[in-house]
Amino acid sequence: MTSPSVSRRHALVLGVTGAVLLALAILLGWWIYSRENQPFTVDAAWNTLLAGVDWAPFTGLSQFMNVAGGVLLSSLIVPVAVVALLLILRRPRAAVFFVMAVALSALAVQVLKNSFGRARPEDILISSDYGSFPSGHAANAATLAAVLVVLLPQLWTVGVGVLWVITMAFSRTYLHAHWLSDTLGGVLVGVGMVLVCAAVLAGWLNRERTRGGAVTDRVGLPPRG
Repeated sequence: MTSPSVSRRHALVLGVTGAVLLALAILLGWWIYSRENQPFTVDAAWNTLLAGVDWAPFTGLSQFMNVAGGVLLSSLIVPVAVVALLLILRRPRAAVFFVMAVALSALAVQVLKNSFGRARPEDILISSDYGSFPSGHAANAATLAAVLVVLLPQLWTVGVGVLWVITMAFSRTYLHAHWLSDTLGGVLVGVGMVLVCAAVLAGWLNRERTRGGAVTDRVGLPPRG
C-alpha cells in the first residue's frame, strides 16, 4: 500500500491541476468578455474555413454528436446508465464521484454562460440555448472522458477519451454552434471539475474495492504490489 503522505500528495496534485484548469476557463471567458465577446482571429479563421466545407460524412457525424451531447442523452440517459453499471460492478463510491463531477461541471457551464453571455456564430446550423462560452457539449464530453480515465486508467481509455473530446469539439464548430475558443473553455471546465472532485474524494474512493476484490491504491492508479 502507498503511504498516506503519498496519497495526500497525489490528491493535492489532482486538486491543484483541476483548480488551475478551472481558473484558466474563467480567465478565458473574462478575456472574451473584455473584448466585447468578439471572436479571436483564430475563431473567425476556423469558422470561415469550416463554412467552406460541405461534406456529408462530416455533417452526419456532427448531427449525431449534437444529439449525443444533448440534454436528454448527456444529462439523463447516459448518467443513469453509467450509475447503474457502476452499481452492478459494486462501485457505489465511483458512482457518487461520477454524479458529482457531471452535476458540478454542468452547473459551472451554466454559471459561465450566464456570466459572460457570448453570442454564438451567426451562421449556426442548429437551434441552441443562450450563451456560447463555454461549450456545454464539449464540457460534458471532457467530463465523461476524464471520469473514465480516472476510474479506469488505461492507455485505451485515454485514447478513446481524447478522440471523443476532439470529435465533439470539431462537431460543435462544424455546425457553427460555437467558436473554437468556446470548445476549449468547455474542455477546461470538464477536465478541471473532474480532477477537483477526484481530489476531494480521493481517500474515500481509494478504499473502495473493485469487483475482483483488489483495493484501489490511488485515484487513477492501480495498487502497487
